[in-house]
Amino acid sequence: MTEKEKKEYIEYIQGIRHSFKTNYYLESLKEIEKNETERPGYKPSLLLHVCCIVCACWPLEFLRNHFQVTILFNNSNIYPEEEYHKRFNEVKRYIHERYNDEIPIIELPYRQAEFIEKLRPRAADPEGWKRCFMCYEDRMGESYLYGEKNGFDYFTTVMTFSRQKNSQKINQIGAFLQKRFSKTKYFFSDFKKADGAKKANELVQKYTIYRQDYCGCKYSYDSRKKDKCDS
Repeated sequence: MTEKEKKEYIEYIQGIRHSFKTNYYLESLKEIEKNETERPGYKPSLLLHVCCIVCACWPLEFLRNHFQVTILFNNSNIYPEEEYHKRFNEVKRYIHERYNDEIPIIELPYRQAEFIEKLRPRAADPEGWKRCFMCYEDRMGESYLYGEKNGFDYFTTVMTFSRQKNSQKINQIGAFLQKRFSKTKYFFSDFKKADGAKKANELVQKYTIYRQDYCGCKYSYDSRKKDKCDS
C-alpha cells in the first residue's frame, strides 16, 4: 500500500465508527410488509447468495416465511479447493437435514485461479479493505446477473450476517448493482440484527455445522495460518 492508500484506509476505519448507519434490518422488514400488503398470500422468489451455511442458517429461517428461496453458491474466492467443497457439502447436508431438500441449490462454476488474478493488484490490502470490496462486488454481481436472467423477483446475500464484514458496504454494493438490472430487485438486509447471531449459533450447535476460522480467500487463509504459527 502507498502512503496515500494507508491514509485513506485509516480514514475509512475512523469513518466506520462515526458515520451515520442505515438500519438495513428495518429496511428489510419494511420491504416484507410492503409485499404482504400489496400482494397478500403471494411469496416472491428470492435468489440468495450463500457463502457458507454458518452465515446462511439464520437468514434462511428469516426469509423462508416470506419468500420462495433458492440458494446460489457462487464462491470462487474460497481457497483451497478442498475447503470450497467442504463448505458446499455442508450447505447441501444442512438443507437435506433441516429442510428435507425443499430449498433448491444452484452452484456456479468454481474458478479460483481466475478469481485470485482479479484480486492480485490489491494483494497488499489489509483485511476488510478494497480487496474485500472487489470480492463482494464480483460475487454479488455475477449472482445478481443470474437472478435477473432467470426471472427472480429479488436477490440478496447472506454476507451481511457476518460480524467480520461491513454490512453497510455490502448493502451499498447491492444498491449500486441494482441500477444495472430492470427486473430483479435487491433485498436490503442485516441478518445479524435482532439476535441473528444468537439464533444462528443455536442452529450451528443443533446441526453440528462446520464453522471455518477464516473468511475464505487465499489472503485470509494465509493470514490465519500466520496467526496460528505466531501464537
